[in-house]
Amino acid sequence: MARAAGVSGMAASSALNGGRRGSARVSAETRERVLAAAERLQYRPNATARALASQRTNAIGFVANFESEEPNLYVLEVFTGVIHGATAAGQTAVVFTLGDWAEARARLPALCDGRVDGLVLLGPRLPDDHASWLPQHTPMVSVHADRPLAGVANLETDDEVGAYDVVRELLARGHRRILHVGGPEAFAGANRRVDGYLRAHAEAGVKPAAGHVIRAPLTIDGGRDAIEAWLRRHRGRPLPDAVFGCNDAIAFGCIEALRARGLRIPEDISVVGYDHTLMARSVQMATMRQPLHDMGRRAVELLVERIDAMRRNKPLPAPGHLVLPTELVAGVTLGAPRRERLAIS
Repeated sequence: MARAAGVSGMAASSALNGGRRGSARVSAETRERVLAAAERLQYRPNATARALASQRTNAIGFVANFESEEPNLYVLEVFTGVIHGATAAGQTAVVFTLGDWAEARARLPALCDGRVDGLVLLGPRLPDDHASWLPQHTPMVSVHADRPLAGVANLETDDEVGAYDVVRELLARGHRRILHVGGPEAFAGANRRVDGYLRAHAEAGVKPAAGHVIRAPLTIDGGRDAIEAWLRRHRGRPLPDAVFGCNDAIAFGCIEALRARGLRIPEDISVVGYDHTLMARSVQMATMRQPLHDMGRRAVELLVERIDAMRRNKPLPAPGHLVLPTELVAGVTLGAPRRERLAIS
């Protein structure tokens, strides 16, 4: 390209890096000649070379695990926020997938090889010894980390409080037999939602019916299978007044199973989810709204701030723990309890 413009390689580099605004190293005439040659040759800068020179790729990684073939709308909502945050910050977003967080010990250090400037980790579940192998030369921000991570800023909502607010509302409306289809016990967030369910009952002076907390995978199939099995075990007993799903996918699976039995929602039984994903919005399902998009966007803002600090050899901001508010969305699947109890058929 320098040869086509009739200038030295150094002059061509100075003109290209200065752009139309100019560079003190070359004249306006030389700069215009170089830029014209670049346009004629459809020249594009070598991103790898620029990254080596600047020690910055202007790319951030988004790490999430996909344990099911079912579309994960929770991940999609957060990632949409990440994309918008990256676009606003002039960053490229790269997706790295894990089959399970058990792979993190081998995979995360490998991702920190200079291909990205930092990582956003969604729902990381790392072992106690993570501080001994989690790379410190690459800034990271987590969303809904299972536990505090050394040197990693975290954004989340309060799972215990969110579940407490859902169940308190159900109890206030007169529901007494509330079935909670919780997430797997391996998930700290799912356990905190069980704690919120129990605290709401305790404060209202209502004892949950025996066996009214069950566990399921965080999927539509998981919710459908779990409530079907529960209903079969409790045939002939009173139908619950309401079902509270650990997430929207579980709640949606419960709705499918209940409607397949000819039950009306919410006339016969209310159902409430958690997350306020596109699934919940599309059917106007009652749910606890988490600001998932905003969490992804703000995660990028925190990450870029930490990347900038590291590149300027300034102290990194304190990891921090940002808790965003939740809000109950009372959709069409939430109503008053039946006056007469139905038996499970």
